[in-house]
Amino acid sequence: MKKTYIGSCHCGAVRFEADIDLSAGTNKCNCSICTKTRNWNAIVKPDAFRLLTGENALSDYQFGRKNMHHLFCQYCGVRSFARGYAEAIGGDYVGIQLAALDNVELQELIAAPIRYADGQNDLWEVAPDEIRHL
Repeated sequence: MKKTYIGSCHCGAVRFEADIDLSAGTNKCNCSICTKTRNWNAIVKPDAFRLLTGENALSDYQFGRKNMHHLFCQYCGVRSFARGYAEAIGGDYVGIQLAALDNVELQELIAAPIRYADGQNDLWEVAPDEIRHL
């Protein structure tokens, strides 16, 4: 069931709300950026995401194919969400960092299913052999 969550960066310059169904699944990946940033996200369509404040506080990092905008607060450095496009998941999307949600309950996170992707080998539909470090 979808719930509206409020989220922010550490300093509060970037604030957002998003309608997320955590029971539909969350994501972890072993690609280089996800491993280094300990990414754990939920994917939503752009119309389920609302940036409340901080558009001017966001910096953008892209690499590789540059089909994803890894956004972070220029003041505190926290990555609250990312924007991207992937045909395999229906086009435009927003990846919400679960650690940036301010009103999520611990039990909601514990109960949320996790999908693992082998992004390190560009096998996005396959779980990597090792996931304990993710």
